[in-house]
Amino acid sequence: MTLRDHLEQTFSAHEEVDLTDGGIVKPLLYLSIPLIITNVLQTAYNVADTFWLGRYGTVEVAAISFAFPIIFLLISFAIGFSVAGSVLVAQYIGADRESDAEYAASQTVAFSVLSSLVLGGLGYFVVEDLLMLFDAEPAVVAAATSYMQIYAVGLVFVFGFMMFTALMRGYGDTVTPMLVMLVSVVINIVLDPLLIFGVGPFPELGIAGAAYATIFARGVTLAIGLWLMFRGYRGVRIRLEEMIPNPSYGAKLIRIGLPASFEGASRALSISLLLFVVALFATPVVAAYGIGTRILSVIVLPAMALSQGVETMTGQNVGAGKPDRAAKANHLTAAVIFVGLTAVGLFSTLFAEPLVALFTNDPEVVDAGATFLYYVAPTFGLFGAMYTYMGGFRGAGMTGTAAGFVLLAFMVVQIPVAWVASSAFGPSGIWASFAVAHLVGAVGAALWFRRGTWRTNDLTGGGGGPGSDSDSAFDVGTPSDD
Repeated sequence: MTLRDHLEQTFSAHEEVDLTDGGIVKPLLYLSIPLIITNVLQTAYNVADTFWLGRYGTVEVAAISFAFPIIFLLISFAIGFSVAGSVLVAQYIGADRESDAEYAASQTVAFSVLSSLVLGGLGYFVVEDLLMLFDAEPAVVAAATSYMQIYAVGLVFVFGFMMFTALMRGYGDTVTPMLVMLVSVVINIVLDPLLIFGVGPFPELGIAGAAYATIFARGVTLAIGLWLMFRGYRGVRIRLEEMIPNPSYGAKLIRIGLPASFEGASRALSISLLLFVVALFATPVVAAYGIGTRILSVIVLPAMALSQGVETMTGQNVGAGKPDRAAKANHLTAAVIFVGLTAVGLFSTLFAEPLVALFTNDPEVVDAGATFLYYVAPTFGLFGAMYTYMGGFRGAGMTGTAAGFVLLAFMVVQIPVAWVASSAFGPSGIWASFAVAHLVGAVGAALWFRRGTWRTNDLTGGGGGPGSDSDSAFDVGTPSDD
């Protein structure tokens, strides 16, 4: 029996798992376990880059710290299109309108390619100016610029694979993207040390080598993903004749996806603004910030995956006219992830220094990174609960509400706290701001979800229509039908 056969027996295909009927735990696990693995594999890109660059030099690790929020800012537009496409596909599948789901997927791919070409070209020319705004050391700016310009050129590959993953998820297939991601990560892990250090016939490219490895791996997986979607091998199918950009449908994707893009951009902007505060301290603190946020991104992967699983379950059940079932999925998932990640966070504080030492040999960076974990790790569960409910809001099409809670937690709360607290307590004040933001975001999202305004937000036309969450104080860029 092949590996594929084993995986298909472990994770049932869409037609074997009904997300709109029966128990909740089983289909949610079938969605989320492959998503967790996929997100772990995706994070392996950043971990591999940080691991090898940490052995290449502290300047390169600091450069990645500055590059990461700009990367996230660029792909925030892809996040918007992917959320819009995934939610539309999920609700159309829940409403048993598969031809509409295929058209939504085809248009999503077309507009994501166009937007990535425009953003990539723009990003190539402005990234150095953006990096200089951080007032970092010249060597760090030069290294980060080299990485980011290569990344900008290959942005279409990054966007394309994100669309493939999101559209398959909306349909209910999370196994196929997991397998394709595995191929991509293997390629990246193999190429990283070869291109960074110049092993054998490969030139020593330093931080540029990490960028080339990532883009090449993404290009391979995009080719595989497009082949699978054109064939309709698993999940929703795209058709070439339906990929001719339709301006009215593009407007619909933007209407739904713009707040999701704003959500991603707000998170990236908050990280960038935090860097202004972090950059006031020495380079080891900046490097510790980069390593600490990488560890955070790995440990909270179950929360991100379950948020995506809840998004799909909510979308399909709202489309099927079963909001009560969607609510149960949200509350159950939030409770489980809060308890689980809180335990993991408390446990990880016991090994804070060894965890940071995996990425650097610099004792100053290890000390600062461990302090980051002492403050942030106990609130991992709060972060998980917040993102679970945000997945529910997105699945119901209330992307403006989800974006609002990111704005509240990470911009309105975290930035001022970090600025004031760092003046009084140094870098520890910055780390403490993460904990405060997680607490405010989790409590606010849970209370807002219980209001139930998301229940009638049916994007297929069977409910309140797109953006019917008009009484949400956090609604951003979504027209109201209320």
